[in-house]
Amino acid sequence: MSQIRKKNSSDGETKPRTSFINIFFKSSKRRPSKDESRKKSNGIEVADFQPSDDTQKTENILDTAEPPTSEMELGSRMEKNEQFLQKLGRKAVSKCLDLNNCRLTTEDVAEVVALLPLLPDLEKLDISWNDLVGGTLQSVTQRMHLISQLKVLRLGSCRLTTDDVQALGVALDAIPELEELNLSWNSKVGGNLPLILQKVQEGSKIQTLELVDCDLTPEDGAFMGQLLPIMQNLEVLDLSINRNIGSSLHSIAQGLKSTSNLKVLKLHSCGLSQKSVRILDAAFSYLCELRKLDLSCNKELGGGFEDSSAPLAVLGHLEVLNLHQCSLTADDVVSLTQVIPLLSSLQELDLSANKKMGGSSENLLSRLRFLPALKSLLLNNCALQSETFTALAEASAHLALEVFDLSWNKCVGGNLKLLLESLKCSESLQVLRLSSCSLVTEDVALLV
Repeated sequence: MSQIRKKNSSDGETKPRTSFINIFFKSSKRRPSKDESRKKSNGIEVADFQPSDDTQKTENILDTAEPPTSEMELGSRMEKNEQFLQKLGRKAVSKCLDLNNCRLTTEDVAEVVALLPLLPDLEKLDISWNDLVGGTLQSVTQRMHLISQLKVLRLGSCRLTTDDVQALGVALDAIPELEELNLSWNSKVGGNLPLILQKVQEGSKIQTLELVDCDLTPEDGAFMGQLLPIMQNLEVLDLSINRNIGSSLHSIAQGLKSTSNLKVLKLHSCGLSQKSVRILDAAFSYLCELRKLDLSCNKELGGGFEDSSAPLAVLGHLEVLNLHQCSLTADDVVSLTQVIPLLSSLQELDLSANKKMGGSSENLLSRLRFLPALKSLLLNNCALQSETFTALAEASAHLALEVFDLSWNKCVGGNLKLLLESLKCSESLQVLRLSSCSLVTEDVALLV
């Protein structure tokens, strides 16, 4: 992912100091807390582990992270902090410090640490996509007690070290109001998940937990299964691109039975197998509020729906179903034909890159007409045949699609007229993708 730093002229006029004060500090006067009485002894307790050299380099900045002792010092520090944000091309927003993708250096992290004592009402801290944060996070976590109202903490793709994740685990109990934690794209989270989330207690307020591509181990998956029952407020769980947790799915599924408020479950590319479908089926009946289910890019899943798709029907509020590249078989399609039309709230359906469904999906595609809320239908690279395409064209006349993707289905060529006649009265269609569909001159003329 490209990370382009916004450049700002340092020669321009400095904005009035009041702009920063008004936004960040006018309604955020320093409130005494129980933890303040301990700040002279380095705040909260830290885990008993040896810091790395990178961590030791940041210790010299901690003295500047104490609360200001006079109005003059407060004014001076606020001016420096405003200049710091201007340098990064960011503006102060009430209760939010967003430094995502700013190419923060070690010195910049020191500036962030210096900001924290001035932000007792901070609710969102985002320093994602800053590679050099790795190795310096302990300097931030040691001041977490100063921002105890924090609700959102995003540390995605920061190259966190083992020391960083251990320090984070120690600090989490200093931010009891936390509702969202994103540690995605940090490989050192893998194998250390129990150390990070050990402070999570029953009644936790965490609603969103994102651990995408964290190199989670089977043991991490088993721990997650034990943790889920105490995270009863959880609404979003994303464990995508952790290919080793498939073997511990049984434990995770058991834990999911206690997360009745879950609305989003993403298990994209998690090494799921045919047996995984049956394991998840046991949990679906407890997830009545589920809105989004992503099982995509689990190529061993094919064949798993043959006898196990029925429990999907209990997901009456499901709005998004993603089965992209799951190697669905003809028998899977027959089974899904009985279930998908019952998901009356479904808005987005992705069956793309399942080449074996092409000749067996006529009934399924025909019955899509019973999904009145369907807005996005992705069927690219499904090896559709003439009969299935005809059934799809007829069904599309009953839908109010906004996004329709039929790319890489050669049968569209020469038959586009069928589809366009069904769509000609549609006022909702915004995107129609027909890449590599073997379109002929007549098709192109119709599009024009």
